[in-house]
Amino acid sequence: MKERVEDPTAQELFGFLLLLGIVVLTLDLVRLVFVGELPVSRLSSLLWNGIVDSLYIGLAAIGLSMTYSILRFANFSHGDLITVGAFGGWTVAYLIGGIGAAGLGSRLLLDADGGARAGDLGMSIVGSPLAIVVGLIAAAVFTILVALAIDRLVYKQLRDAGGITLLIASVGVALALRYIVAIIYTQDSRGVVASAPFWEPAYLPVDRINLHEMTLVLSAVALIVGVHLLLQYTKLGKSMRAMSDNRDLALVTGISTERVITATWIIGSGLAGVAGYLIVLDRSQITINLGWFLLLLIFAAVILGGIGSIYGALAGSLVIGITINLSLVWIPADLNEVAAFALMILVLIFKPDGLFGGVETA
Repeated sequence: MKERVEDPTAQELFGFLLLLGIVVLTLDLVRLVFVGELPVSRLSSLLWNGIVDSLYIGLAAIGLSMTYSILRFANFSHGDLITVGAFGGWTVAYLIGGIGAAGLGSRLLLDADGGARAGDLGMSIVGSPLAIVVGLIAAAVFTILVALAIDRLVYKQLRDAGGITLLIASVGVALALRYIVAIIYTQDSRGVVASAPFWEPAYLPVDRINLHEMTLVLSAVALIVGVHLLLQYTKLGKSMRAMSDNRDLALVTGISTERVITATWIIGSGLAGVAGYLIVLDRSQITINLGWFLLLLIFAAVILGGIGSIYGALAGSLVIGITINLSLVWIPADLNEVAAFALMILVLIFKPDGLFGGVETA
């Protein structure tokens, strides 16, 4: 007897429609390039911007994925840790780079009063390299200290309360962090980075290189490689992977869970702070909603790659970054995030555990 083929569900039909749309757009992209309506230089620029975006999304997504895999809750305050890192790091950069060029108050408040313009301070990787590098380090350190304090005051008390309780608590923490930053720095968005300097190499197949973008790329790649090496080749990394696989078994084998949790906050929040700092370096603008607006994209990357998988988070970030940039061929910039979420929905319809199969290990 022939086996009865089940009728597709409404969810699957919707997925097939999304898949058909992606195929049509892919063919249209090839057509646009072939007929010359989309210059290869424009396509290359979109792909490069997608890679750059995926790197800072990936840095933040690693921390969010680690928090979930070790602590088993979705940390909605992660976006505001990005904001904290951005403001903390750039405050230190202004304090160093603006010596003699602007008043202490203006530098502390990141030009909130208009007295410490980025251009006047030469706030760029060429104009103030020491300030930029020290600010990058400070962004990580400051965010780590804030995250550890929050864990000690809030999350540690709720460790056994369950994921939903921790999630709700993280929303409260997110709001508290954002309002504290707003009270100190005001709610105004402002430019805190001078115009990006360019390098025109004579021996590379590119006309010029944006040095701020290159700083972001090199810093992010170095940190991602460092996390990989830590997780795979150190005792701490093996302990973290063991705890993410089976917390009870990790306890039985003598692994200090609190030590692993502390390390998770240090690594995850440090990467989030650096991500926030580098985003501002790339975009020049800083705002109290910086991390909050990015949080959905970060969650999309983590879910797309497979919740709990760090390498999945990186893969998801790459897909999200390239998608939101390539979609600019057809839709305006203020709607391009829709393409990323549509792709995430498509993947989850046919592969609910994400690209990496829902691996819940680091």
